[in-house]
Amino acid sequence: MSEHSTQRKPRVAVVFGGRSSEHAVSCVTAGSVLSAIDRSKYEVIPIGITQDGRWVLEEDRPERLAITDGRLPSVEPSNQLVALSNDPTVRELIVQEPGAVPKTLGEVDVVFPLLHGPYGEDGTIQGLLELAGVPYVGSGVLASALCMDKEYMKRVFASHGLPVVPWVAVRPREWERDADAVLRRVQEELEPPVFVKPSRLGSSIGISKVSSWEELRAAIEAAREHDPKVLVEQGITPVREIECGVLEAEDGTPEASVPAEIRVRGDHQFYDFQAKYLDDSTDLDVPADLDEATTREVRRLAVAAFEAMSCEGLARVDFFLAPDGTLLVNEINTMPGFTPYSMYPLMWQASGVDYPTLVDRLIQAALRRRNSLLR
Repeated sequence: MSEHSTQRKPRVAVVFGGRSSEHAVSCVTAGSVLSAIDRSKYEVIPIGITQDGRWVLEEDRPERLAITDGRLPSVEPSNQLVALSNDPTVRELIVQEPGAVPKTLGEVDVVFPLLHGPYGEDGTIQGLLELAGVPYVGSGVLASALCMDKEYMKRVFASHGLPVVPWVAVRPREWERDADAVLRRVQEELEPPVFVKPSRLGSSIGISKVSSWEELRAAIEAAREHDPKVLVEQGITPVREIECGVLEAEDGTPEASVPAEIRVRGDHQFYDFQAKYLDDSTDLDVPADLDEATTREVRRLAVAAFEAMSCEGLARVDFFLAPDGTLLVNEINTMPGFTPYSMYPLMWQASGVDYPTLVDRLIQAALRRRNSLLR
């Protein structure tokens, strides 16, 4: 008798951690999601990925994944290694312990990949799950990869007529071959202040503000410690940072939440990692104090950005609002944070979708959807 013939609860594998520098953020997100999943409706299997890339079976203890006394959580090595079956007709999770016969955790119905940054949010785990034939929450391979790379994300936005901030991409070979030529090109195309960012990271890791060109070389080198490819963006001052959540309805139509605004206080020059996760220097206005016309335009552009990138399931779209009222699409996150401080669930809460319902809708959408490469 098959598992499905016994009408068991759908089995959800929550995957978190990973090899990127956003490992800890992923763990915090997972703690929140694990706490919110309706256990009367789903069977849950927590799977952690260590910082060196090992998949391990985790204890189902969401409280362990919280930030406590400034300590960031992590996935620790374990003897219980986990692997997906390479037979897509089975979709089983296999546990292997040293000296023991491999055992199965049963068939997985959906994976909730709460991985941020490279080796997870960038299309890599999505490709693995496509090969394994396992449905998953969120965007497919192409959208995930494009949205992870800030340069190509902006190129797609621009090709669809969406307003973006001027930028210059600094590719590894260009910098290594002639850094001075790159510096000259940036200075010709942009003007201070500029923001220097790793091209394929999130959570504001490795970002610096450059107010004079004398600081540019050091800022690029600092960003290259996180990603050999760097993006230099035109700074806008003063600027308001606006965000909007997008969520697919049951029929697949993308819907936009109420917009929200981030206001950073104190010594932070922008919304950096410290302000996001480790202190209370940030005010989150949900909903944002915007006039009706601007609110409508934010929501319209959020859905347009979601569709331009062929996203699925969910995304958070970030905007800059210039003093003259111009809206610029900054970036899109295909797996936005679900921490207690995260904008995405707060915006949907203000839009009438509470946290447990939001998590449930995402899982149900993944269960309905065939793997994106086969659609």
